[in-house]
Amino acid sequence: MKFALLVAILAEDLEEKAIDVAKDAGAGGVTLLDARGIGAKEKKTFFGLTYEGSQTVLICVLEKKLSLAVMKALTVKLDLAKHSKGVVFTVPLDHIAGIDTRQLERFEERIKDDI
Repeated sequence: MKFALLVAILAEDLEEKAIDVAKDAGAGGVTLLDARGIGAKEKKTFFGLTYEGSQTVLICVLEKKLSLAVMKALTVKLDLAKHSKGVVFTVPLDHIAGIDTRQLERFEERIKDDI
């Protein structure tokens, strides 16, 4: 079974919706990280204070085929293609240990349903 790491770097205001979308698309669990980004544009200032936009990083370990479905769902439902409020990508995983056996069982059921 092949796995992928799905990473979504999103504007903080999309965090809750992104979690719901990922779970509805089949992600069993999501790890969240707080982040700050440095973009190509100048930062907004207000009375000499620079606004640093907060971001959320969602990380999921998923079966490869499922990772593409979750990525597509996030892209469409969060409208990332238009509003550049985030980026989603996957990274193939060669080795993995410690994944929840219930997650593996769900992957196996999904594969059986596809056959």
